Amino acid sequence: MNFEKVMFAFFIVLALTLNFGFFIGDIDNPEHHDGLELAAALAVSLIATILKFGDRSQMGAVLLATSLVADLQLLIAAGIWTWAANVSEPGISAEIISRIVSLSGGALLANLVSVTLLIAETISIRR
Repeated sequence: MNFEKVMFAFFIVLALTLNFGFFIGDIDNPEHHDGLELAAALAVSLIATILKFGDRSQMGAVLLATSLVADLQLLIAAGIWTWAANVSEPGISAEIISRIVSLSGGALLANLVSVTLLIAETISIRR
């Protein structure tokens, strides 16, 4: 068993599950979406991206691209959350949380593509 591959898969799946946990709930209800869960999803997604830099295969390039998409969307979502909570006069409104959750949904889709590709690559490996 290759420990590097285990850690790689662990962080990809963890990024997906954390993002899903944040995404689930009423899209416009701030009580259903925790900022710390968004921060955790972003941190784990960034770790997963860093782990993908060593792979020089075509599949590695696609996995890196999907991870970068997820990172970008989660970074923008976290930026909007920070701006709304600390700068904006009305704070985190239903409209703002809808934007944040929508961006998280895009990142969730990118994470799903990563996990699907990882599973496909694992199944295609012949011993």
